Amino acid sequence: MIRQQVRLGDLLVQEGLITAAQLSQALEKQKSAVFSKKLGETLVQEGFVSNKEMAIVLSKQLNIDFIDLYGQKIDFSSLGKYSMPLLLNADAIPFKEDEDYIYVATSDPLNYDALENLERNIATKPIKIFLAFSDDIKHIFQRLEIIKKTKTIALEVKREMNNEGSKSNDSDSSAVMQLIRLIIKDGILRRASDLHIEPEQDGMSVRTRVDGLLQETFVFDLDIYTALASRIKLLGNLDISERRKAQDGRFSLDIESGKYDFRVSSTPTLFGESIVMRILDQQKILLNLHQLGFEDKNLELFNAIIHSPFGIVLITGPTGSGKTTTLYAALNEIKSIENKVMTIEDPIEYQLPLVQQVQVNDRVGFGFQEALKSFLRQDPDIILIGEIRDFETLNSAVQASLTGHLVFSTLHTNDAPSAIGRMVQMGLQSYLVADSLVGIVAQRLVRKICQECKTEANPTKTFCDVSLTGSEKMKNFMQDQDVLNVPKPGTAADY
Repeated sequence: MIRQQVRLGDLLVQEGLITAAQLSQALEKQKSAVFSKKLGETLVQEGFVSNKEMAIVLSKQLNIDFIDLYGQKIDFSSLGKYSMPLLLNADAIPFKEDEDYIYVATSDPLNYDALENLERNIATKPIKIFLAFSDDIKHIFQRLEIIKKTKTIALEVKREMNNEGSKSNDSDSSAVMQLIRLIIKDGILRRASDLHIEPEQDGMSVRTRVDGLLQETFVFDLDIYTALASRIKLLGNLDISERRKAQDGRFSLDIESGKYDFRVSSTPTLFGESIVMRILDQQKILLNLHQLGFEDKNLELFNAIIHSPFGIVLITGPTGSGKTTTLYAALNEIKSIENKVMTIEDPIEYQLPLVQQVQVNDRVGFGFQEALKSFLRQDPDIILIGEIRDFETLNSAVQASLTGHLVFSTLHTNDAPSAIGRMVQMGLQSYLVADSLVGIVAQRLVRKICQECKTEANPTKTFCDVSLTGSEKMKNFMQDQDVLNVPKPGTAADY
């Protein structure tokens, strides 16, 4: 390699991205750190510069091409022939090889000693350096570690598929079932809300949604996907022969002395069926209103609303924002032996005592509207409608509220005032909105800071970028602070 007498700090000062004072401050911070960090990491952490800005400067000054690793087809099996300590030390990934070069992506092209050591040890041909984002390289290292950990059980699943194993795939003790339990247990320990099983062109990945963000946790070969998807569909009472239509189902499992329900959804994609499992913890849903995170004033107002003798109470917010949890907490607050509570849901997520719950079934013509009409002949006091999707359901809910029933439901709007406009837009007369509506709650989920592991952190330059949305800023900030890479049980944010 050709060494160039270039220092990162001087480059950034020359480009006007940081000042000399900021460089001195970062160098002092780097020296005083308990664990040694590179200057670039310190500059990003202090919020003086972003990863993208550093990449642009280095690419231009060192005449090194930038490479998007997500756009490259990386053979993870071939990466096993390289020494992992050497790759980690150089923060480098060999992503391609031809007759002349081994093409290597690194986030630190100025780490000459590590890169030369890598070149001397990995092969006889020279290496060609490309610049890549540190987060992209870190993700590939994480995927390599995941593949290594799951290799043993994947081999057992393949043996069973080839009829070499002693147990049937339908058995609860089969390797496929053990793999499903492993994936589910890992998701529960991470406090995940959903598990995503996604087929790709050359394999499959398992991602978990923790605190609203997806993390890749497992990677398998494509033939493992076939056995895994079929077994999950059997658990959820889905038709395993039907792969052209979307299907929904549910099942229950005992995991670590706790009972969990799982809502299964399968959707056909280009390379197979994408399967998503929503984790439903029966113990977590039995919350009272004080555990939801309402401010005292809002809690007092909401408590007064749900004790109204009649009318409609709407909860609005995006998918996965906890609307159902809020509704169930409200029902737990007001249900009693003196009143009859009935719910219409699609699907029933949690089972509640003293509540008559009804599952809609569109295949037999029993939807929200039909169920609601039948409810009015069941002498209910309180009705919960899982979601208002059309005018017919909305009109029936309004008529129920005007005849002495308290009706709870959800509506998809961005804020509370928009719900009124949405009801009118769906065809409801304005005077009916005024007569029936008693309250609207718009909610979002906010990540809580763990009181045991929280540390002081400075907002990064990316976090302050006005061109990004709030969720993009938070995701970039958490990635810069390495928050997303410590999914330990007991330290993840709790809703």
